[in-house]
Amino acid sequence: MAGSIVIGRHDLHKLKGLGYLISTLSVLLLAVVSWSNAQKDALLTACLLAGAATSIVGMFCRWLSYELEKRMNEKQAQEPQARPQRAKTRRRAGK
Repeated sequence: MAGSIVIGRHDLHKLKGLGYLISTLSVLLLAVVSWSNAQKDALLTACLLAGAATSIVGMFCRWLSYELEKRMNEKQAQEPQARPQRAKTRRRAGK
């Protein structure tokens, strides 16, 4: 395919991480803009802080899930030769 872009898994993982960092920055910037009005009312302040915090924690959880999935996939990719040997050993032990 002429002109196609090849992106590896590592690049995709970095791109996801960058996206979450940008989203976190966005949440913080929006919170700063809203702060002057929110601080006039305790409920608004609490909602602003809770909303920003939960958004950031949610993005962290999603990033962490991608990180864990990546590590699991890397670990599985390193173990394919060990699995058939274990299966043969089990079959022999069962005979």
